Amino acid sequence: MMRIITGKARGVKLDTLEGLATRPTAEKVKEAIFSAIQFEIEGRRVLDLFAGSGQLALEALSRGASEAVLVDASKEAAEIIRRNAVKTKLFPSTKVIVNDYKTAIKQLSGREKFDIIFCDAPYAAKLTGDAIEKVLKGGLLSDGGIMICETDEDKTYETEGFALRKHTHYGRVFVSIYEKTVNSESEILI
Repeated sequence: MMRIITGKARGVKLDTLEGLATRPTAEKVKEAIFSAIQFEIEGRRVLDLFAGSGQLALEALSRGASEAVLVDASKEAAEIIRRNAVKTKLFPSTKVIVNDYKTAIKQLSGREKFDIIFCDAPYAAKLTGDAIEKVLKGGLLSDGGIMICETDEDKTYETEGFALRKHTHYGRVFVSIYEKTVNSESEILI
């Protein structure tokens, strides 16, 4: 059973897709992620690239994030996200995009900036590195913003202007928290 851990929607049970199409973040992992970023959520803009049930973005909203954009390629997942957003009374702060992460990043690039980005791609697809690269090239992460990636690989991704803050594991799940360093050259506009 998935639920919102704390905040405005504390204790609300969330719906999830039936079957193996999505793999929700385990409660223990979600608690650890939010413990690590608890003082960085208030008033922030959130992007959840592989939203599934929407639990990570909704947890952030429950804890005080100002708004969240949730992306999932599945129409069924988008419907679950909307249902969960209504159930938690967080729907007014959400925007759901039904598209794959690449197209969504293209749509948002140049228009939007986010302070927190969740990247919990399907493990077998090995999309984390590509998603990080596209987020950075698209300028979606604000200076000092963080990107939290969950994978099944003990692997980190670092590039200029993007530093690893924390890398840890919970059983077979690896969580990496990256920070976009302020004034990285990729953001200089002439």
